[in-house]
Amino acid sequence: MKRYLILFLVLIVSFSSCVRRRSTIERPKLVVGLVIDQMRWDYLYRYYQRFGNDGFKRLMRDGYNCQNTMVDYLPSFTGPGHSCIYTGSVPSINGIAGNNWLDNHTGKGSYCVDDNKVWQVGDTAKAPSYSPRNLLTTTITDELRLATNFRSRVYGIAIKDRGAILPAGHSANAAYWYNDKTGDFVTSTYYDTAFQNPGWLRAFNKRNMADSLVKLNWTLSDDTATYVQSTADNTSYEDVFKGESEPIFPHKFNMMGKADRMAAIKTMPAGNTLTMEMAKACIAGAAGGELGSGPDADFICISLSSTDYAGHQFAPNAVEVEDMYMKLDKEIASLLNYLDKTVGKDKYLLFLTADHGGAHNPQFLKDKKIPAGISFNVTADLNQYLKEVYKNAMKGKNVKLVDTILNYQVFLNDTLLATNKSFNRDEIKFTVRNWLLNIMPQKYNMPVSYVIDMEDIGKNTVPEPIRKMAVNGYNYLRSGCLQMILNPGWFESDRFTGTTHGNWNPYDAHIPLLWYGWHIPKGETNREINMTDISATLAALLHIQMPNGCIGKPITELAK
Repeated sequence: MKRYLILFLVLIVSFSSCVRRRSTIERPKLVVGLVIDQMRWDYLYRYYQRFGNDGFKRLMRDGYNCQNTMVDYLPSFTGPGHSCIYTGSVPSINGIAGNNWLDNHTGKGSYCVDDNKVWQVGDTAKAPSYSPRNLLTTTITDELRLATNFRSRVYGIAIKDRGAILPAGHSANAAYWYNDKTGDFVTSTYYDTAFQNPGWLRAFNKRNMADSLVKLNWTLSDDTATYVQSTADNTSYEDVFKGESEPIFPHKFNMMGKADRMAAIKTMPAGNTLTMEMAKACIAGAAGGELGSGPDADFICISLSSTDYAGHQFAPNAVEVEDMYMKLDKEIASLLNYLDKTVGKDKYLLFLTADHGGAHNPQFLKDKKIPAGISFNVTADLNQYLKEVYKNAMKGKNVKLVDTILNYQVFLNDTLLATNKSFNRDEIKFTVRNWLLNIMPQKYNMPVSYVIDMEDIGKNTVPEPIRKMAVNGYNYLRSGCLQMILNPGWFESDRFTGTTHGNWNPYDAHIPLLWYGWHIPKGETNREINMTDISATLAALLHIQMPNGCIGKPITELAK
């Protein structure tokens, strides 16, 4: 009888334990968001033979590859990209309408993370610093904090301030970015109300890692002849580092002054090394113990900015970009190895994506007989034309009817037009649109495919997906009333070297998206997925609410 009683008690305990296990929501110990700034989707395959087995190839081989992931708004810039990834929303809703914009009510310019109510921790002068206050919606990181009653810890790390701040969201424990004047990682009083950096960050900054890395210079990873995916080392498509006469290897920085060295690292592979080491230091030193070691899922947002700086300076076909990705592959392998050892293999969930892509250098394309070109900012010339057309209404006054052309959008001088009855705003808008479509292309040889009136979108004949992308990107308070769409291969710039981005075309809008780790199956899909789907998928995997402006849908192959 006693034996049966013991057996009965064992069954009861086992059943209770099973119930308890089932009543616990299963989540990864750590979520790692890895955003590579200006990474075109095709780099996964362009440089595939240059990668080792433990970085990009490990993610592609053992994870899930969303081959056809697209940015679904305009303009395709860093601030909007990071915001979209983590909010599942678009500029029309989340408010991050560009890296910079004009406020249409006040006419004042704004940077996407500007905040005059906070200052850098340790800055006795209390100069205005940065925060996520311009972001109008929650992020997936905010929702994780809300879902766990703020027990989950969230951090953002990047060289660019906006690359750290916007992903981490409003309620993050902290975001840290690089100060290119000092070589330190810093934060603002938005996060650190104690006005003192944590001990682990002070210790990291004392290592002076940025200066040590720059002094190693930038040398090639392999013999020059092996860089078969690139142009010659010295071309007219590339810009030089300060103090150089030619853009050739090795790039030497150890003779520079410290201020120049601290700025140069942003464009070097060493900038990615610095960011990864900072991320590891944050994981190890986070408040409450190592990230991934607690009872609730933690989240670290890592953005690698140096790829973008290099793309802008050298353009996609440069040896520098190929070498950048070869070295980045090793950094990713190092991060995965670190996570395996600290958090535990299969206990972390990692996704890798990009905020936007990048165009080929237009002169490079023209040299290969492919249509392309550079459009210069024509705001001054446009205002001169309008001055002649509306000289009677201006009554001799020297006023601007167009405030600026920014983000491929025309911002009218609405503060003037709202108070001066001499001008008909709709007529001026029509005149501007006609000039951009008919006069500017002939006068300046700058072809424009479409000029979309964003205040009357129904009257525009524009093909999908361009129309949808323009609508998704239009924020009535922070966007221009006219959206310019240049011919494919064209972009606006003030220089002929390097490249940029911002347009609807696949080279700017087609991005990589790799999932790896906790509960992620091996495989791939070629169906179209939008950038907005990333946060929706994370919400489904984590069993939490989607961000409050999210318009994306879960990737069903992952969130079953």
